[in-house]
Amino acid sequence: MNTILLIILFLLVLLQPIILLLSILPSFIVSLETKRIQNFANGKNVIEKGRNFLFARYRDFKDRLCLKWISEIPSHHIRIFFYRYIYLIPMADKVVIYAGAEIRNPTQLEIGKGTIIGDNAILDARAGIKIGENVNFSSNVSIWTFQHDYRDPYFACNENHVGPVKIGNRAWIGPNVIILRNVTIGEGAVVAAGAVVSHDVPPFSLVGGIPAKVIGQRPTDLKYEFTGSHAHFI
Repeated sequence: MNTILLIILFLLVLLQPIILLLSILPSFIVSLETKRIQNFANGKNVIEKGRNFLFARYRDFKDRLCLKWISEIPSHHIRIFFYRYIYLIPMADKVVIYAGAEIRNPTQLEIGKGTIIGDNAILDARAGIKIGENVNFSSNVSIWTFQHDYRDPYFACNENHVGPVKIGNRAWIGPNVIILRNVTIGEGAVVAAGAVVSHDVPPFSLVGGIPAKVIGQRPTDLKYEFTGSHAHFI
């Protein structure tokens, strides 16, 4: 029975990339069209504007759906292949991204050498996320670069509630941490489990709480480098 289950799992791992490639192909065609027009508002008439708007909306939906499927593939190497070569995420060598990651706007996500992204991460890179080298994300980390303004009559994401997130080398982000827009986490900093980070975190500091505040310090002579090793099938 165990042998049969292993064979079935192996076949699923082999077939999923083929199915995904077939499903992603239309989004490449749509992406080419949306890159050509750039902005749906640039249409010459109402028909062109409507067409361009539908292309843009379809592309975003397709990308998000396919990225969700990719995140559930039970093979680290296959997931990394799709992220690196299909969605062109700028990532260095020895990066590990565990299953269940939700990535928005992948081309604005940058990941440094040896970084580990734990399972079920949410990486909202619409305004840009830059992650340094040898950074460790525990499970269920969420980064949001867009934020609705609860005071706005239309519940909009205005310019004051949008901004990139930057994380320095060898930072450690604990489980269930939420990082909000316009935040820089310094080199070697540690964010304790469950913290909500809404302001910059100094290098080599330990922060925790809601909102996160400095509660300790970390040594500055850090030398470790992650090798890219990972648990299999997750």
